Amino acid sequence: VDLVSEGFDCAIRVGYLQDSNMIAKRVGPLYGRLVASPEYISRHGSPETPEALITHQALMQGTEAWQFMDGDEIITVHPRGRFKADNALALAAAALAGVGIAWIPDGVTHEHIASGALVPVMTRYPPPPAGIYVIRPPGQHPARKIRVLTEMLIECFQQSAAPVDAGR
Repeated sequence: VDLVSEGFDCAIRVGYLQDSNMIAKRVGPLYGRLVASPEYISRHGSPETPEALITHQALMQGTEAWQFMDGDEIITVHPRGRFKADNALALAAAALAGVGIAWIPDGVTHEHIASGALVPVMTRYPPPPAGIYVIRPPGQHPARKIRVLTEMLIECFQQSAAPVDAGR
């Protein structure tokens, strides 16, 4: 949504923020990983490096770049794929069906990884933690309701800040 033109007080954004004129407050971390089905891996192999992702089908939310950590260095790649969805559950369903490789938050994949229905891919190059943000239009001071929401979300995410350990 367009916060300003549609009259919204704030929004919650998940992932990596694009540059904008909005004011953003990070309220929590978002841990994720690349996953694929064992069927996809047996048919197409498993990429070992970020560069090798170019030869695979990526399950994406748009035309985003994917980032990976190599020690302290961040490597950015622009994966290709024919499947796009605007939410992690749809991406997980496509990964489970063997359509390709997806970057999905741990909260969505941990049960699938535990059962063996999905497997972590390219674990030597983990994605950097993304974030959960409250964004609002520019202005001097946020409204009280936005401050209360932001503080509540920060407290909630501090209580569950550790990543899910599912084969990391």
